[in-house]
Amino acid sequence: MEGNEGVDTNPDMVTAARHTGTVRDGTGHGQRPEQQQWTLMWREDGGLTPSRPVPDSALLAADSWLVDEGRARALDRHHRRFAAACAEATGDSPARIESFWRDAVAALPRTGRWFPRVELAGPEPARLYLRIRPAPPRTANVAVCLTEEFDPRVHPRRKGPDLSLLAHLRHRAAQRGAQELLLTTPSGLVLEGTTANVLWWEDDVLCLPPPDLPLLAGVTTTLIQERAAELGVRTEHRRCPVQELDGREVWLVNALHGIRPVTAWLGRPLRAGPALRAASWQSWLDSCADVLMPTNGAHR
Repeated sequence: MEGNEGVDTNPDMVTAARHTGTVRDGTGHGQRPEQQQWTLMWREDGGLTPSRPVPDSALLAADSWLVDEGRARALDRHHRRFAAACAEATGDSPARIESFWRDAVAALPRTGRWFPRVELAGPEPARLYLRIRPAPPRTANVAVCLTEEFDPRVHPRRKGPDLSLLAHLRHRAAQRGAQELLLTTPSGLVLEGTTANVLWWEDDVLCLPPPDLPLLAGVTTTLIQERAAELGVRTEHRRCPVQELDGREVWLVNALHGIRPVTAWLGRPLRAGPALRAASWQSWLDSCADVLMPTNGAHR
């Protein structure tokens, strides 16, 4: 699960903003945008305008990524994944998504840490939205909850429709002291987390679940696979029962946190293996961010 949520999107906490990125507090004075989140709706004849947020339950497609001081990682890949999800959901034309995407990227703040989300939401006619949110604090490792339940998602290969369900599962994991929950097949094979793909090491082989399983294609995972090929590190798709993760170095990877080694398994007697490789790979991943395209000067 790539770059899924974990951000408070309570509509009562969200303030609409002008396209300049300055949030209005109702008195005519601007607040610092780092303290707020806001939503913009896109129209072909008017661009982005302030809007109330739509509930996660209305999402047909979504994508999100980290913007850190005006830099983002693999933004073109997030664009392609979102465009494909929109086409699958509603048959939306690539040209329309391209126009929206250009306006959305231009509206992103160029200072501070942000975790924006682009959205296609129904009912018909589906509309496009940009939600600009402060990025949650980055964490270097993760505790993962294991349960006897299997993956309940309806659209596992498309980000958006299942976000409400995944947030509920993540909340249940938090009640048990974990930051994540591992999704599995009915037979107990490893799939992914609620917000992240799962990779693990078997000796010197970097492993991940096979793509024929119900998985969200992760942008960060693809970058890691390409880096492994450059370094001559062997990668393999393997069908892995949960118990075979015992004692191994396991990573949860997504656009927000990058690479997080699992340091605790909760709910079953599994041991977390030592994180021998995660730090060096995370340093490389941090270097992959590119400067966002220039804007019209609205964001500094």
